[in-house]
Amino acid sequence: MLVVRGGHPLRGSVTVSGAKNAALPIMAASLAAEGTTVLHGVPDLVDVTTLSHVLRSLGACVERNTEGALEITVVDEQPCLADYELVRRMRASVCVLGPLLGRRRRACVSLPGGCNIGHRPIDLHLKGLRALGAEINIERGYVFARAERLRGAEIYLGGSFGSTVTGTCNVMSAAVLAEGTSTISAAACEPEVVDLGNLLNAMGARIEGLGTPLLRIDGVEQLKAVEHTIIPDRIEAATLMIAAAITRGELMVENVIASHLAAVSDVLRQTGANVEFDGRCVMIHARNLPSPVDVAALPYPGVPTDVQAQLTALLTLASGISVVTDKVFPDRFMHIPELMRLGAGIRREGGSAIISGCRQLSGACVMASDLRASAALLLAALAASGESVIRRIYHLDRGYEHLECKLNQVGADIRRVTDEPANLPDSLQLSIEEQLEPTIDSSDIPPPPKFLRHSESIRTRDAQAQS
Repeated sequence: MLVVRGGHPLRGSVTVSGAKNAALPIMAASLAAEGTTVLHGVPDLVDVTTLSHVLRSLGACVERNTEGALEITVVDEQPCLADYELVRRMRASVCVLGPLLGRRRRACVSLPGGCNIGHRPIDLHLKGLRALGAEINIERGYVFARAERLRGAEIYLGGSFGSTVTGTCNVMSAAVLAEGTSTISAAACEPEVVDLGNLLNAMGARIEGLGTPLLRIDGVEQLKAVEHTIIPDRIEAATLMIAAAITRGELMVENVIASHLAAVSDVLRQTGANVEFDGRCVMIHARNLPSPVDVAALPYPGVPTDVQAQLTALLTLASGISVVTDKVFPDRFMHIPELMRLGAGIRREGGSAIISGCRQLSGACVMASDLRASAALLLAALAASGESVIRRIYHLDRGYEHLECKLNQVGADIRRVTDEPANLPDSLQLSIEEQLEPTIDSSDIPPPPKFLRHSESIRTRDAQAQS
C-alpha cells in the first residue's frame, strides 16, 4: 500500500515513460513479423510483463537488452493458444488474436472476461475478423479462429460508445496480411493506433489514413521485423500535469507530444492553471484552487476516458459545481465513493458525476478499484491534509512506471509499505477514547434544511399561542 502525506506542492521536472497502450499491441504485432523486433521506450510495467509471458507461450523469445530495449523474436510458429490463466490477468492480451490469425491463420484466445470499468465486449473484434474470412467459434470461454486465407473486405467498427481501439488494432494487424484491399470505417483515431500502424508500415505493410476514421490497407505477403520507439504515454503525462494543478505546484513534464494533450490542456486552462508547451516539454503552474468546469470524456481527440478519474479528483477542490460525464464508459465511476472518504462532495447521476467543490480534502484510508482510479486517489491524497493510505496499488503498477518515485523526486511524500496493520499511520487509527466518545465539532454541523427550520418555527409559534 502507499502511505501519502499530503499538502506538498510539486516542483521540478519529471520525464514521461513510453505509452503502455501503444506498447502492448505493438508487442503483439511482433508475432506477425520475421526476425527480431527491437522496441525502445517500452515501460517496465506489470502489464508488459504479463504480455511478455503470453508471447513466450506463443513461441516468442522476449528479452530486455543491456540498453533497456525489448527484443522479441518468434522462434516457434506452432503454438496458437493464449490461455485463460494469462489472459485473465490483463484484457489487452486479446490483442494477439489479429497477429496470430494474420500470420499463422489460426488462433485460440481466451475471452478476457469482465472489467471493473464497465462492459467491454470484443464483438467488434470478431465482426472485423469474420469479414476478412475467418471462421470463428466461441467454446468453453475461448475464441477459436481459423482461416485458410484472409481476403480484403469492407469493415465497419463503430460501436454504441464510439470506435474500438483494441479492436482496430486487432483487425488492422490481420488485414495487413490479407489478400487484396481492406477498408476499415469508424476506425479508432487514437495516437496508440497510429503508432501501431507506423510500426506495421515500417515492417512492410501498406496502410493509409492513419489518424482518421477511414483506413485503407493493401495486403502484403509478409512483414519484416524492425526497430521502433514507442510514443510517450499521454495518460501518464496528463496525470502528472493534473498532479501539479491539484497540489498548486509547478512542474516541467518532459517527453510529451503537445497534440496528444490538447483536450486535457484545454480543461486545465479552464480551471485556471497555466499550461505552456515548448517542443517535447510542457510547463504547468497553478497558484489557486481550480475553477469549476464541465468535462465530457470522449474518443480521441477528446478528453480521454483514462483521464476522467484524475480530472474528477482535481475538481473536488474547485470553487463551485462541476459536471464530469464519461461517454466512453458511462459506468466508470468506482473511484467516487473512495474520493468521498477523503471529503469530496460528489453524487452520481447516470453517466455523470456532479461535484460540489470543497476547500480541503482530508487524509483517509482508501482502496483502488482499477488502474486510473488508483491514480485519481493518489492525486487526491497529494492534495489532502494529513496522511492517507491507498490499498490495492497493484492496479497502479499495471500502468504507471514507478509513479511514486517520480512524484517523490518533485516534492511528494509517498512511502510504499506492506499492507498490514503495523504500517497504518497513527493519525488514521482511532484512540480508545475516540472510539467510545467520537468528538463532533459543532462548527462542522450544517444548519438544518429550510423545511425543518420552518416546521420548527411553526411548532414554536403554536407553543407560544397555547401558553
